[in-house]
Amino acid sequence: MFRFIHTADLHLDAPLHSLALKDEVLSDLVGSATRGALEQIVTLCLEEDVHALLIAGDLYDRDIHSMKTAAFLTAQLERLNAAEIPVFIIRGNHDAASVITKELDLPPNVHVFSGHGGTEQLEEYGVAVHGVSFARPQAPESLLPKYPAPVAGCFNIGLLHTSLAGSEGHDTYAPSSVSDLKNHGYDYWALGHIHKRQVHSESPHIVMPGMPQGRDIGEAGTKTVTLVSVSDGTVTLEERRTSQVEFNRLSFALDGVEEWRDMLAQITAAIKEAVSQAAGNSILRVDLTGQTPLAWRVRRDMDLLSEQIREAAEAIGTVWIEKVECHLRQPEASEAREDPRFELQALMQTLMQDESVTARAVEMAEWLVGELPPEIRSGFGADQDALAASVATFLTEGCEDVVAMMMGEEAEGDR
Repeated sequence: MFRFIHTADLHLDAPLHSLALKDEVLSDLVGSATRGALEQIVTLCLEEDVHALLIAGDLYDRDIHSMKTAAFLTAQLERLNAAEIPVFIIRGNHDAASVITKELDLPPNVHVFSGHGGTEQLEEYGVAVHGVSFARPQAPESLLPKYPAPVAGCFNIGLLHTSLAGSEGHDTYAPSSVSDLKNHGYDYWALGHIHKRQVHSESPHIVMPGMPQGRDIGEAGTKTVTLVSVSDGTVTLEERRTSQVEFNRLSFALDGVEEWRDMLAQITAAIKEAVSQAAGNSILRVDLTGQTPLAWRVRRDMDLLSEQIREAAEAIGTVWIEKVECHLRQPEASEAREDPRFELQALMQTLMQDESVTARAVEMAEWLVGELPPEIRSGFGADQDALAASVATFLTEGCEDVVAMMMGEEAEGDR
């Protein structure tokens, strides 16, 4: 029996982008989550009595700027050293150029593969671990030619940081195909880079473990590491939860709700239900949908509703609201056709279908995005088609907001 934990993409000290991080308490919670995930991974190694920990790149995010983080990393690795559990690490695109971490005095149980590649054998278990680190942050070509042939008579594991054939939201790094990996002759490929878990093959096993801790709403859901057991050539995979904080989306329909207080009560109940199903701290993005007479007022007074929802979440505990989005619609009514404000809405909607109008809007958006800081430009899409889709959404939302400002005065109700 040989057991190991496979993980990747922890991104220690990664910059945080969550809109909710204006909250100091929440900022501290999310900021320390990746460290908590690493501590949980080490604890799992000890509790599961594994024989090795494999980290397939991007252990940290670029360089470690905090010596406190560097000391924390060393301390966690020392816990494994005390238990005589070896750790095998490759560098990915984010940690390839790190300076501080290259100078860390890592404990003797830790082996970091170089950019030239290499093989480490665990002779007691008949296991050979092969790995190649990124020599620099860019790796436009496959690294597979650097991996040696499998060691005869051993269970061969390959540590590889790769985008495979490409994945939405991830740049191309060390591209390789699943078929090429299969043909290389290893028994298990321990991959990293793509943040979503996926088992690409079971003969041999080719596993992308996903990241052990999400950092924003784009990395939503429970995060895990993969516990691998090898017995007489049979490989068994198990997931083990490691996320300290979980980002999730909560979509809630408000069809037919007419009173502000009833709406708030129903949303609060939905948040409580979501929290009851979570294993720990949760950060929610709430999406309001459906048809309700409150639609215009909600759009107009979104700041008020958002604050009330945040206060309700704070009273519940262990849950924070990252953002509240409104996709509510006003119920259709026959008398609406006679209201000139609806005529204006119809006119705006017609204009949004005009290709010259949308083309001009995209042109203006391209200029605006070009003026933004580089780190947030990607939020408007990776190409022109994605940007055009974002612009179409902005136009639609803008139209709804204008109507909400005009119509909301008639729907004051109780607050």
